[in-house]
Amino acid sequence: MRVVTTAQPLDVQPTPLALLLLGREADPKSERGVECPGDLPAPSDPDLVERARAAKAKLGDKVFVLGHHYQRDEVIEFADVTGDSFKLARDAAARPDAEYIVFCGVHFMAEAADILTGDDQQVILPDLAAGCSMADMATAEQVAECWDVLTEAGVAEQVVPVSYMNSSADIKAFTGKHGGTICTSSNAKRALDWAFEQGEKVLFLPDQHLGRNTAVRDMGLSLDDCVVYNPHKPNGGLTTEELRAAKMILWRGHCSVHGRFSLESVNDVRARIPGVNVLVHPECKHEVVAAADYVGSTEYIIKALEAAPRGSKWAIGTELNLVRRLANRFAAEDKEIVFLDKTVCFCSTMNRIDLPHLVWALESLAAGKVVNRIQVDAETESFAKLALERMLALP
Repeated sequence: MRVVTTAQPLDVQPTPLALLLLGREADPKSERGVECPGDLPAPSDPDLVERARAAKAKLGDKVFVLGHHYQRDEVIEFADVTGDSFKLARDAAARPDAEYIVFCGVHFMAEAADILTGDDQQVILPDLAAGCSMADMATAEQVAECWDVLTEAGVAEQVVPVSYMNSSADIKAFTGKHGGTICTSSNAKRALDWAFEQGEKVLFLPDQHLGRNTAVRDMGLSLDDCVVYNPHKPNGGLTTEELRAAKMILWRGHCSVHGRFSLESVNDVRARIPGVNVLVHPECKHEVVAAADYVGSTEYIIKALEAAPRGSKWAIGTELNLVRRLANRFAAEDKEIVFLDKTVCFCSTMNRIDLPHLVWALESLAAGKVVNRIQVDAETESFAKLALERMLALP
Protein backbone atom coordinates (compact mmCIF):
# COMPACT_ATOMS: atom_id res chain seq x y z
CA MET A 1 0.00 0.00 0.00
CA ARG A 2 1.31 3.41 -0.95
CA VAL A 3 1.24 6.03 1.79
CA VAL A 4 1.37 9.70 0.86
CA THR A 5 2.56 12.14 3.48
CA THR A 6 3.00 15.89 3.51
CA ALA A 7 5.58 17.92 5.31
CA GLN A 8 2.90 20.03 7.00
CA PRO A 9 -0.78 19.39 7.69
CA LEU A 10 -3.10 20.90 5.11
CA ASP A 11 -5.11 23.84 6.34
CA VAL A 12 -8.16 23.65 4.08
CA GLN A 13 -11.09 25.85 5.03
CA PRO A 14 -14.36 25.21 3.21
CA THR A 15 -15.72 28.25 1.42
CA PRO A 16 -19.21 29.60 2.21
CA LEU A 17 -20.38 28.27 -1.18
CA ALA A 18 -19.03 24.80 -0.38
CA LEU A 19 -20.83 24.80 2.97
CA LEU A 20 -24.02 25.87 1.22
CA LEU A 21 -23.70 23.01 -1.28
CA LEU A 22 -23.11 20.57 1.56
CA GLY A 23 -26.23 21.78 3.33
CA ARG A 24 -24.27 22.98 6.35
CA GLU A 25 -25.17 26.64 5.96
CA ALA A 26 -28.23 28.59 4.81
CA ASP A 27 -28.52 31.80 2.85
CA PRO A 28 -32.05 33.20 2.48
CA LYS A 29 -30.86 35.48 -0.36
CA SER A 30 -29.33 32.62 -2.31
CA GLU A 31 -31.00 31.33 -5.44
CA ARG A 32 -31.44 28.08 -3.53
CA GLY A 33 -33.88 29.89 -1.32
CA VAL A 34 -34.93 28.43 2.02
CA GLU A 35 -36.87 25.42 3.17
CA CYS A 36 -40.42 25.19 1.92
CA PRO A 37 -42.92 25.69 4.78
CA GLY A 38 -46.16 23.80 5.16
CA ASP A 39 -47.18 20.17 4.80
CA LEU A 40 -46.94 18.82 1.26
CA PRO A 41 -49.24 16.06 0.06
CA ALA A 42 -47.53 12.72 -0.37
CA PRO A 43 -46.03 12.23 -3.85
CA SER A 44 -47.77 8.85 -4.02
CA ASP A 45 -51.20 10.41 -3.45
CA PRO A 46 -53.33 9.09 -6.35
CA ASP A 47 -55.63 12.10 -6.06
CA LEU A 48 -52.94 14.72 -6.74
CA VAL A 49 -54.05 15.40 -10.32
CA GLU A 50 -57.68 15.87 -9.30
CA ARG A 51 -56.64 18.07 -6.37
CA ALA A 52 -54.60 20.28 -8.69
CA ARG A 53 -57.49 20.56 -11.14
CA ALA A 54 -59.95 21.38 -8.37
CA ALA A 55 -57.76 24.07 -6.80
CA LYS A 56 -56.99 25.66 -10.16
CA ALA A 57 -60.69 25.63 -11.10
CA LYS A 58 -61.61 27.25 -7.78
CA LEU A 59 -59.09 30.04 -8.36
CA GLY A 60 -60.29 30.59 -11.93
CA ASP A 61 -58.95 33.74 -13.59
CA LYS A 62 -57.28 34.83 -10.35
CA VAL A 63 -54.37 32.48 -11.06
CA PHE A 64 -52.05 32.23 -14.06
CA VAL A 65 -49.67 29.26 -14.12
CA LEU A 66 -46.38 29.51 -16.01
CA GLY A 67 -44.43 26.38 -16.95
CA HIS A 68 -40.81 26.49 -18.07
CA HIS A 69 -39.81 24.07 -20.85
CA TYR A 70 -37.56 22.14 -18.46
CA GLN A 71 -40.37 21.27 -16.04
CA ARG A 72 -41.72 17.76 -15.50
CA ASP A 73 -44.66 16.66 -17.66
CA GLU A 74 -46.85 16.34 -14.55
CA VAL A 75 -46.33 20.08 -13.92
CA ILE A 76 -46.52 21.22 -17.55
CA GLU A 77 -50.01 19.67 -17.69
CA PHE A 78 -51.30 22.49 -15.47
CA ALA A 79 -49.43 25.37 -17.13
CA ASP A 80 -51.51 28.01 -18.89
CA VAL A 81 -48.47 28.88 -21.01
CA THR A 82 -45.05 27.33 -21.54
CA GLY A 83 -41.81 28.90 -22.68
CA ASP A 84 -38.34 30.02 -21.69
CA SER A 85 -37.73 32.31 -18.74
CA PHE A 86 -38.09 35.68 -20.45
CA LYS A 87 -41.09 34.69 -22.56
CA LEU A 88 -42.88 33.52 -19.43
CA ALA A 89 -42.09 36.73 -17.54
CA ARG A 90 -43.51 38.75 -20.43
CA ASP A 91 -46.56 36.47 -20.59
CA ALA A 92 -47.15 37.20 -16.92
CA ALA A 93 -46.86 40.94 -17.52
CA ALA A 94 -49.47 40.61 -20.26
CA ARG A 95 -51.99 39.24 -17.75
CA PRO A 96 -52.53 42.21 -15.38
CA ASP A 97 -55.89 40.82 -14.20
CA ALA A 98 -54.31 37.69 -12.72
CA GLU A 99 -53.93 38.20 -8.99
CA TYR A 100 -51.57 35.25 -8.57
CA ILE A 101 -48.72 34.26 -10.90
CA VAL A 102 -47.60 30.72 -10.08
CA PHE A 103 -44.19 30.33 -11.69
CA CYS A 104 -43.16 26.73 -12.26
CA GLY A 105 -39.50 27.42 -12.87
CA VAL A 106 -36.63 28.61 -10.68
CA HIS A 107 -35.98 31.55 -8.38
CA PHE A 108 -34.45 34.07 -10.82
CA MET A 109 -37.36 33.53 -13.22
CA ALA A 110 -39.90 34.31 -10.52
CA GLU A 111 -37.89 37.43 -9.65
CA ALA A 112 -38.05 38.57 -13.29
CA ALA A 113 -41.80 38.01 -13.30
CA ASP A 114 -42.17 40.08 -10.12
CA ILE A 115 -40.12 42.89 -11.71
CA LEU A 116 -42.25 42.96 -14.87
CA THR A 117 -45.70 42.50 -13.31
CA GLY A 118 -47.85 45.01 -11.45
CA ASP A 119 -47.54 45.83 -7.76
CA ASP A 120 -50.96 44.29 -7.14
CA GLN A 121 -49.90 40.94 -8.56
CA GLN A 122 -48.23 38.29 -6.42
CA VAL A 123 -45.66 35.88 -7.86
CA ILE A 124 -45.54 32.43 -6.24
CA LEU A 125 -42.71 29.89 -6.51
CA PRO A 126 -44.04 26.46 -5.44
CA ASP A 127 -40.69 25.47 -3.89
CA LEU A 128 -38.36 28.20 -2.64
CA ALA A 129 -35.42 25.80 -2.95
CA ALA A 130 -35.82 25.70 -6.74
CA GLY A 131 -32.78 27.76 -7.60
CA CYS A 132 -30.20 27.93 -10.37
CA SER A 133 -26.59 26.88 -9.91
CA MET A 134 -25.49 29.23 -12.68
CA ALA A 135 -27.19 32.25 -11.11
CA ASP A 136 -25.59 31.30 -7.78
CA MET A 137 -22.14 31.57 -9.34
CA ALA A 138 -22.31 35.38 -9.35
CA THR A 139 -23.26 37.17 -6.13
CA ALA A 140 -23.72 40.91 -5.75
CA GLU A 141 -20.67 41.12 -3.46
CA GLN A 142 -18.47 39.23 -5.93
CA VAL A 143 -19.53 41.39 -8.87
CA ALA A 144 -18.97 44.60 -6.88
CA GLU A 145 -15.47 43.37 -6.07
CA CYS A 146 -14.90 42.59 -9.75
CA TRP A 147 -15.86 46.15 -10.65
CA ASP A 148 -13.31 47.42 -8.12
CA VAL A 149 -10.67 45.27 -9.85
CA LEU A 150 -11.63 46.73 -13.22
CA THR A 151 -11.49 50.22 -11.76
CA GLU A 152 -8.02 49.65 -10.31
CA ALA A 153 -6.89 48.33 -13.69
CA GLY A 154 -8.11 51.55 -15.28
CA VAL A 155 -10.61 49.86 -17.61
CA ALA A 156 -13.97 50.17 -15.81
CA GLU A 157 -14.98 53.22 -17.82
CA GLN A 158 -14.53 51.20 -21.01
CA VAL A 159 -16.58 48.22 -19.77
CA VAL A 160 -20.28 47.66 -20.41
CA PRO A 161 -21.87 44.85 -18.37
CA VAL A 162 -24.14 42.42 -20.19
CA SER A 163 -25.95 39.95 -17.97
CA TYR A 164 -27.71 36.81 -19.08
CA MET A 165 -31.35 36.47 -18.12
CA ASN A 166 -30.24 33.54 -15.94
CA SER A 167 -29.04 35.82 -13.16
CA SER A 168 -30.39 37.08 -9.86
CA ALA A 169 -32.28 40.36 -9.53
CA ASP A 170 -29.23 41.79 -7.73
CA ILE A 171 -27.02 41.13 -10.76
CA LYS A 172 -29.62 42.56 -13.12
CA ALA A 173 -29.76 45.67 -10.91
CA PHE A 174 -25.96 46.00 -10.97
CA THR A 175 -26.13 45.78 -14.76
CA GLY A 176 -28.77 48.48 -14.98
CA LYS A 177 -26.92 50.75 -12.56
CA HIS A 178 -23.70 50.50 -14.61
CA GLY A 179 -25.22 51.22 -18.00
CA GLY A 180 -25.57 47.66 -19.21
CA THR A 181 -28.29 45.43 -20.59
CA ILE A 182 -29.77 41.97 -20.12
CA CYS A 183 -29.72 39.35 -22.86
CA THR A 184 -31.31 36.00 -23.59
CA SER A 185 -29.77 33.13 -25.51
CA SER A 186 -31.83 34.32 -28.50
CA ASN A 187 -30.65 37.94 -28.59
CA ALA A 188 -27.14 37.71 -27.09
CA LYS A 189 -25.50 38.88 -30.32
CA ARG A 190 -27.77 41.93 -30.53
CA ALA A 191 -27.00 42.75 -26.92
CA LEU A 192 -23.24 42.46 -27.49
CA ASP A 193 -23.42 44.54 -30.68
CA TRP A 194 -25.17 47.25 -28.67
CA ALA A 195 -22.68 46.99 -25.81
CA PHE A 196 -19.68 47.39 -28.10
CA GLU A 197 -21.27 50.54 -29.49
CA GLN A 198 -21.32 51.91 -25.93
CA GLY A 199 -17.83 50.83 -24.85
CA GLU A 200 -14.69 48.96 -25.79
CA LYS A 201 -15.12 45.94 -23.50
CA VAL A 202 -17.90 43.75 -22.14
CA LEU A 203 -18.21 42.12 -18.74
CA PHE A 204 -20.45 39.12 -19.47
CA LEU A 205 -22.32 37.61 -16.51
CA PRO A 206 -22.71 34.87 -15.35
CA ASP A 207 -22.38 32.23 -18.11
CA GLN A 208 -18.94 32.17 -19.68
CA HIS A 209 -20.00 29.73 -22.42
CA LEU A 210 -22.86 31.81 -23.85
CA GLY A 211 -20.60 34.86 -23.81
CA ARG A 212 -17.69 33.08 -25.48
CA ASN A 213 -19.83 31.29 -28.06
CA THR A 214 -21.64 34.48 -29.05
CA ALA A 215 -18.45 36.53 -29.29
CA VAL A 216 -16.42 33.97 -31.24
CA ARG A 217 -19.02 32.07 -33.24
CA ASP A 218 -21.44 34.88 -34.05
CA MET A 219 -19.34 38.05 -33.93
CA GLY A 220 -15.96 36.95 -35.28
CA LEU A 221 -13.90 37.71 -32.18
CA SER A 222 -11.08 35.32 -31.31
CA LEU A 223 -10.62 33.17 -28.25
CA ASP A 224 -7.64 35.39 -27.43
CA ASP A 225 -10.05 38.33 -27.12
CA CYS A 226 -11.71 36.54 -24.19
CA VAL A 227 -10.50 36.16 -20.62
CA VAL A 228 -12.24 34.43 -17.72
CA TYR A 229 -12.69 36.27 -14.43
CA ASN A 230 -12.64 33.82 -11.51
CA PRO A 231 -14.28 35.42 -8.43
CA HIS A 232 -12.53 32.91 -6.16
CA LYS A 233 -9.03 34.15 -7.09
CA PRO A 234 -7.33 37.45 -6.24
CA ASN A 235 -8.03 39.99 -9.01
CA GLY A 236 -10.11 37.31 -10.71
CA GLY A 237 -6.94 35.41 -11.55
CA LEU A 238 -6.08 38.03 -14.18
CA THR A 239 -3.27 40.54 -14.58
CA THR A 240 -3.83 44.20 -15.32
CA GLU A 241 -2.34 43.64 -18.78
CA GLU A 242 -4.78 40.80 -19.51
CA LEU A 243 -7.75 42.95 -18.48
CA ARG A 244 -6.55 45.84 -20.63
CA ALA A 245 -6.03 43.61 -23.67
CA ALA A 246 -9.33 41.71 -23.42
CA LYS A 247 -12.51 42.59 -25.25
CA MET A 248 -14.71 40.02 -23.49
CA ILE A 249 -14.32 39.57 -19.75
CA LEU A 250 -16.26 36.38 -19.07
CA TRP A 251 -17.51 35.52 -15.59
CA ARG A 252 -16.51 32.03 -14.49
CA GLY A 253 -20.01 30.58 -14.42
CA HIS A 254 -21.80 27.84 -16.31
CA CYS A 255 -24.96 25.77 -16.51
CA SER A 256 -24.64 22.51 -14.61
CA VAL A 257 -26.73 20.68 -17.23
CA HIS A 258 -25.34 22.10 -20.47
CA GLY A 259 -21.80 21.99 -19.10
CA ARG A 260 -21.98 18.19 -18.99
CA PHE A 261 -22.02 17.80 -22.76
CA SER A 262 -18.60 17.14 -24.27
CA LEU A 263 -16.91 16.76 -27.63
CA GLU A 264 -16.77 13.06 -26.86
CA SER A 265 -20.59 13.09 -26.60
CA VAL A 266 -20.83 14.59 -30.08
CA ASN A 267 -18.36 12.15 -31.63
CA ASP A 268 -20.03 9.19 -29.92
CA VAL A 269 -23.54 10.01 -31.13
CA ARG A 270 -22.30 10.54 -34.71
CA ALA A 271 -20.69 7.09 -34.59
CA ARG A 272 -23.83 5.46 -33.16
CA ILE A 273 -26.40 7.21 -35.37
CA PRO A 274 -25.24 7.81 -38.96
CA GLY A 275 -26.71 10.97 -40.47
CA VAL A 276 -27.69 12.44 -37.10
CA ASN A 277 -28.10 16.21 -36.74
CA VAL A 278 -26.49 17.57 -33.59
CA LEU A 279 -28.44 20.50 -32.15
CA VAL A 280 -27.20 22.16 -28.95
CA HIS A 281 -27.92 25.10 -26.70
CA PRO A 282 -25.32 27.94 -26.69
CA GLU A 283 -24.74 27.39 -22.95
CA CYS A 284 -22.69 24.33 -23.98
CA LYS A 285 -18.89 24.45 -24.02
CA HIS A 286 -17.24 26.12 -27.02
CA GLU A 287 -15.83 22.87 -28.44
CA VAL A 288 -19.29 21.29 -28.32
CA VAL A 289 -20.90 24.25 -30.07
CA ALA A 290 -18.13 24.26 -32.70
CA ALA A 291 -18.74 20.56 -33.43
CA ALA A 292 -22.54 20.81 -33.60
CA ASP A 293 -24.61 21.21 -36.75
CA TYR A 294 -27.06 23.68 -35.24
CA VAL A 295 -26.92 25.95 -32.21
CA GLY A 296 -29.77 27.90 -30.65
CA SER A 297 -31.98 28.78 -27.72
CA THR A 298 -34.67 26.54 -26.29
CA GLU A 299 -37.29 28.14 -28.53
CA TYR A 300 -34.95 27.70 -31.52
CA ILE A 301 -34.53 24.01 -30.72
CA ILE A 302 -38.30 23.48 -30.60
CA LYS A 303 -38.89 25.33 -33.87
CA ALA A 304 -36.05 23.49 -35.60
CA LEU A 305 -37.60 20.14 -34.72
CA GLU A 306 -41.06 21.32 -35.77
CA ALA A 307 -39.63 22.20 -39.20
CA ALA A 308 -37.47 19.08 -39.51
CA PRO A 309 -38.38 16.60 -42.28
CA ARG A 310 -40.02 13.29 -41.45
CA GLY A 311 -37.57 10.53 -40.71
CA SER A 312 -34.74 12.86 -39.72
CA LYS A 313 -32.44 12.05 -36.80
CA TRP A 314 -31.49 14.48 -34.04
CA ALA A 315 -29.25 14.48 -30.97
CA ILE A 316 -30.20 17.35 -28.68
CA GLY A 317 -27.91 18.98 -26.15
CA THR A 318 -30.24 20.54 -23.61
CA GLU A 319 -32.26 19.56 -20.52
CA LEU A 320 -33.66 16.05 -20.57
CA ASN A 321 -37.30 16.81 -19.66
CA LEU A 322 -37.61 18.89 -22.82
CA VAL A 323 -35.74 16.40 -25.01
CA ARG A 324 -37.94 13.54 -23.85
CA ARG A 325 -41.10 15.61 -24.40
CA LEU A 326 -39.99 16.50 -27.93
CA ALA A 327 -39.10 12.88 -28.70
CA ASN A 328 -42.59 11.78 -27.70
CA ARG A 329 -44.22 14.65 -29.56
CA PHE A 330 -42.54 13.94 -32.88
CA ALA A 331 -42.43 10.14 -32.74
CA ALA A 332 -45.52 9.96 -34.97
CA GLU A 333 -43.55 11.81 -37.66
CA ASP A 334 -40.74 9.23 -37.47
CA LYS A 335 -38.30 11.83 -36.20
CA GLU A 336 -35.66 10.11 -34.09
CA ILE A 337 -34.75 12.42 -31.21
CA VAL A 338 -32.17 11.40 -28.61
CA PHE A 339 -30.38 13.04 -25.71
CA LEU A 340 -26.85 14.04 -26.70
CA ASP A 341 -25.16 12.47 -23.68
CA LYS A 342 -25.42 8.83 -22.61
CA THR A 343 -25.69 9.98 -18.99
CA VAL A 344 -29.22 10.95 -18.03
CA CYS A 345 -29.19 14.45 -16.57
CA PHE A 346 -32.18 16.48 -15.46
CA CYS A 347 -31.90 19.99 -14.08
CA SER A 348 -32.02 19.05 -10.40
CA THR A 349 -33.23 22.44 -9.15
CA MET A 350 -35.87 22.82 -11.88
CA ASN A 351 -37.13 19.37 -10.93
CA ARG A 352 -37.80 20.50 -7.38
CA ILE A 353 -41.09 21.87 -8.70
CA ASP A 354 -43.18 18.71 -8.64
CA LEU A 355 -46.88 17.95 -8.38
CA PRO A 356 -47.00 17.89 -4.54
CA HIS A 357 -45.46 21.38 -4.37
CA LEU A 358 -47.77 22.70 -7.09
CA VAL A 359 -50.85 21.22 -5.40
CA TRP A 360 -49.80 22.68 -2.04
CA ALA A 361 -49.30 26.14 -3.57
CA LEU A 362 -52.61 26.10 -5.48
CA GLU A 363 -54.63 24.74 -2.55
CA SER A 364 -53.10 27.33 -0.22
CA LEU A 365 -54.04 30.14 -2.60
CA ALA A 366 -57.53 28.71 -3.02
CA ALA A 367 -57.87 28.79 0.77
CA GLY A 368 -56.84 32.46 0.82
CA LYS A 369 -53.29 31.88 2.08
CA VAL A 370 -50.43 33.31 0.01
CA VAL A 371 -47.32 31.12 0.22
CA ASN A 372 -43.78 31.41 -1.15
CA ARG A 373 -44.28 34.88 -2.55
CA ILE A 374 -41.26 36.24 -4.43
CA GLN A 375 -40.75 39.97 -3.92
CA VAL A 376 -37.91 42.12 -5.24
CA ASP A 377 -37.24 45.26 -3.22
CA ALA A 378 -38.04 48.62 -4.85
CA GLU A 379 -34.47 49.83 -5.47
CA THR A 380 -33.30 46.51 -6.91
CA GLU A 381 -36.42 46.32 -9.06
CA SER A 382 -35.88 49.84 -10.39
CA PHE A 383 -32.34 49.22 -11.67
CA ALA A 384 -33.09 45.65 -12.82
CA LYS A 385 -36.08 46.90 -14.78
CA LEU A 386 -33.87 49.55 -16.39
CA ALA A 387 -31.53 46.83 -17.66
CA LEU A 388 -34.47 44.76 -18.92
CA GLU A 389 -35.96 47.79 -20.69
CA ARG A 390 -32.63 48.38 -22.45
CA MET A 391 -32.88 44.82 -23.76
CA LEU A 392 -36.43 45.37 -24.93
CA ALA A 393 -35.27 48.47 -26.81
CA LEU A 394 -32.54 46.62 -28.71
CA PRO A 395 -32.87 46.98 -32.49
